[in-house]
Amino acid sequence: MVYMLKRPELVLPAGDLEKLKTAIIFGADAVYIGGKEFSLRAYAGNFSLEEMRKGLNFARLHGRKVYVTVNILAHNRDLTKMPSYLEKLEEMKVDGIIVSDPGVLRMANRYAPSIPKTISTQANVTNTETAFLYKELGAKRIVLARELTLEEIGEIKRDTGLEIEVFVHGAMCVAYSGRCLLSHYMTGRSANRGECAHPCRYRYVLEEEKRPGQYFPIEEDERGSYILNSKDLCLIEYIPRLIDIGVDAFKVEGRMKSPLYIASVASVYRQAIEEYIATGEAYKEEELARWLKELSRTASRPFTNGFIEGESPFIQDINKTVLKDRVAFCGMVIDYDEKKQMVKVEQRANFGVGDEMEILLPAGDVYQFTLTELYDEEGQAIDRARHAKQKVFFKVDVPVPPYSILRKGENLSA
Repeated sequence: MVYMLKRPELVLPAGDLEKLKTAIIFGADAVYIGGKEFSLRAYAGNFSLEEMRKGLNFARLHGRKVYVTVNILAHNRDLTKMPSYLEKLEEMKVDGIIVSDPGVLRMANRYAPSIPKTISTQANVTNTETAFLYKELGAKRIVLARELTLEEIGEIKRDTGLEIEVFVHGAMCVAYSGRCLLSHYMTGRSANRGECAHPCRYRYVLEEEKRPGQYFPIEEDERGSYILNSKDLCLIEYIPRLIDIGVDAFKVEGRMKSPLYIASVASVYRQAIEEYIATGEAYKEEELARWLKELSRTASRPFTNGFIEGESPFIQDINKTVLKDRVAFCGMVIDYDEKKQMVKVEQRANFGVGDEMEILLPAGDVYQFTLTELYDEEGQAIDRARHAKQKVFFKVDVPVPPYSILRKGENLSA
C-alpha cells in the first residue's frame, strides 16, 4: 500500500555554526538561528552576518533551510538598526524570518518583502481569529502556543490553511508561551528580550510576614502541583496524530543546548517521522521505548506531554528529579582514516583509556566500545584527553563520519 501522508519539516535549533551543521547532518530539514541582535536567546552563541552566510551555504549544500529569529518584543530604540538588518537578510535570501512583534512583522514586510514570515510562539497564538489576523498581515506560517490541545491545533490548521508549526520537544516555561516576568523582576534580565536567568529552576520557600526568619518548604502532595520547574516537553508518541491533522513542521527547543542534545533529538524525531510516513501504522512499543530511552539520555528533566491532551496536573517537576543513564558530551568527530581505522576527535569533556564510550552516528546508530588507547596530535600515547578542544586520536573498527558525537555515561569515571 502507498501512503500519501505529507512529510512535515523537522526544525532544529542552532545556537552557533557547529550546532547548525550537527542538526543538518543528523536529520533536520531546517534550522532556526539568531543573529547578534533582535533574537530571543541573548546567551546563545548566535551568528554574525558572515557566520550566517556560511550556515546558509552549508544548509543549501545539503538541501536544507535556515530560518532567522527576529523575535524580540521591540522598543523604539531597537527599530533604528532593524531596517538595515532586515535588508541584509533579504539580500542573503534566508528561507524565513521568525517574528513575534506585529511592528517587527510590518517592518519585515517592508524591508525583506520576499522572505516568508513565521509568527513566533512568543506571539501566543491560541485561536483561529488571531491566526487569520496574522495571515492578513502577511504571515505564511505560525508557531502555535504550546498551550493547545491536539484538537485545537487541528482546527486552526483546517480553518486557516496556514502552515502550522508545533513544538514537540524541549524545555517548557512556567509562563504562558515563555512570557515570564520573574527573571526581570529578580535579576534585571528580561526573558522577553532573550536574557532569561531561569528563576523558575531555583529552590523556593515560603515566609509568613509575621514570622520573619521562619521558612516553610514548598512541597506537593497528591492533590496539587505548583507553578515552578516545568518538566520537559516530549511528543514523540504523538508524531503520527500530528501528521494526520496536517501539522507542517515539528519544532525542537534548545538553541543553548549542546551538539549532543541536537544530534540525539534530531536523529530520533527523524526516525519517527520517516517510520510513520513509510508505514502509516502506529509505532511498535519496543520502538517507542527505544526512542524514549535515547531522548531521556540528553534530557535535563522528566518528560511531559504538556497540554496536547488538555490540562494536566503533572507538568511540574517539583522534586527536581535526578535522571538516570544520562550521557555527557565528550567530543566531536572531525575525521576518520579508513586505512588506519583511526578517528580524530575534538575534546569537549574529560575522557580517557578504560572508559566505556559511545559514538552516536548520524543515522541514529550507537556504537559502544571500551577505549583502550589514545594519542595526541604528535602521535604520543596519552591516558586522558584533559584539555578543552584538544585534538586526539583512537582506533575504531567501523567508519565514523564527521560530526558524529563521542559520549559517555555521566556516572562513569571522569
